[in-house]
Amino acid sequence: MKALKNLIIVGMTLCLSIMAAGMLRAEERIIPVVIRTSLGDITVALYPERAPVTVDNFLKNMEAGLYRGGLFYRAVRLDNQRPAETTITLIQGGRNRAVEARPPIVHETTEQTGILHRDGVISMARLAPGTADSEFFITIGDNPALDYGSDRNPDRQGYAAFGVVISGMDVVRKIQQQPTTAPVADPASPVRNQIMSRPVEILDIVRK
Repeated sequence: MKALKNLIIVGMTLCLSIMAAGMLRAEERIIPVVIRTSLGDITVALYPERAPVTVDNFLKNMEAGLYRGGLFYRAVRLDNQRPAETTITLIQGGRNRAVEARPPIVHETTEQTGILHRDGVISMARLAPGTADSEFFITIGDNPALDYGSDRNPDRQGYAAFGVVISGMDVVRKIQQQPTTAPVADPASPVRNQIMSRPVEILDIVRK
């Protein structure tokens, strides 16, 4: 009985956290996962009903051990973007480069899923639509420039959001504040001044 009571309390706490983030729909199923980093844990609720392809890919990446020993390596802040760019604020990470990536997935837009890039949303990084595989990012603050229809990218397809942080945003912000002084070979690169000199290790990502 005590174990059941504790399980119910944990479930209610998760639901309240997501409702507070303004992201939970009535009777919606979520899959909670924990991103364990060298600076602390980040708990994320994934939305398999709204973003089934992207969530399934992320879970399979987890199960294959792709993120064990991966890195958060990019921190985008107001002080390291070019003035002409549409402002975004986020941290980006991905798989352990010693592990081969799985095939890329179909692009699920925010117009399809209804998951906008608000504070704490997790989303897939990509080049062209349909190229996302294991790289992902977490937003800090609202980032409408990453949603479908934004002109930040010429294709206007935005990025594939698939969940939201329900605890550990303090860790996300701590990662974002890491020094970004690592050199980039191409001086015209859009990530110039955004690569961490000491990336933050992803110890593992596991189901909660």
